[in-house]
Formats: sequence, structure tokens, C-alpha cells
Amino acid sequence: MTDIDRTGLSPGYWRRKSLDDMNRAEWEALCDGCGRCCLLKLEDEDTEEVMYTSVHCRLYDPDTCRCGNYAHRKRLVPGCVQLTPDTIEASAPWMPESCAYRRLFEGRELPEWHPLVTGDPESPRKSGAAMTTGLTPEWEVDDDDLEDFVVKGVL
Repeated sequence: MTDIDRTGLSPGYWRRKSLDDMNRAEWEALCDGCGRCCLLKLEDEDTEEVMYTSVHCRLYDPDTCRCGNYAHRKRLVPGCVQLTPDTIEASAPWMPESCAYRRLFEGRELPEWHPLVTGDPESPRKSGAAMTTGLTPEWEVDDDDLEDFVVKGVL
């Protein structure tokens, strides 16, 4: 018999299964709730470097570090990327370095603060990985001013 953690998922399943082989619950549990993917990004046209801003999507809730309307996000924010095993390859460069989906796609391990590793759903906040402060909602920033909000360093 396999051990089951408090989420009802088999511990370490992400080490044994490919992204393609995960069921919906396993796939969704990979999201650590850091909110980094909900930050608006810019791409340097010459270098193709992706730069993060401190401006968050209008649906992002910094108090919960989750999408405020996850079920309808794609309809409400047409540019929102819905990650699936079929879209991860194209989306990975736009995802934060710490993103579980990106890390597993690239053959890396989950970050040490990931809730599936720690067993603590608050570990992204406790580690400082969650985007909770210093953010500006997108409705307060003109698109032409986004460059003024570029975050220095790697997310």
C-alpha cells in the first residue's frame, strides 16, 4: 500500500510520473501559489529576455496568492496562459524559474519551499517566495509605463 499525504496525493508522485501522466489533481497540486506567473511580463525584442514587473494581473489576489476567478480566467483575461502538458513547452520560458511546471519540464526538482515538499501550504509565504507585497494592480498602470515596474533580479 502506498502512503497518502494529507492532500490525498501519493507523496513524491512528481518524481515518478511525467507531466503527461499526471491526473488533474496531481497537475493542479504542482502550483505552489506563489503568484509569480500572475505578474505582467515584458520581452526584450532583441535578446528575447523575459522581464518581470511588479504589476499583477487584475484577477490576482495578493492576500490569497491565487487567481480570484481561476475557473474563468481564460475568458476574463484572454492572454492568460492555461498550462497543460501540451502548452508547457511553449509557456516554460514565460514561467518563473521557481515554477514547478517549468522545473519538472526542464528535468529539475521542486524548490525546497514547495508545499508538496514541505507538507505546509503556507511554505511559499514563509519562505518569501509568494508575491504578497510591493505589487501594483494592472488597472493602476498604463501599458506604456510597464517598463518602469520591471523587477531586477531573477524570479
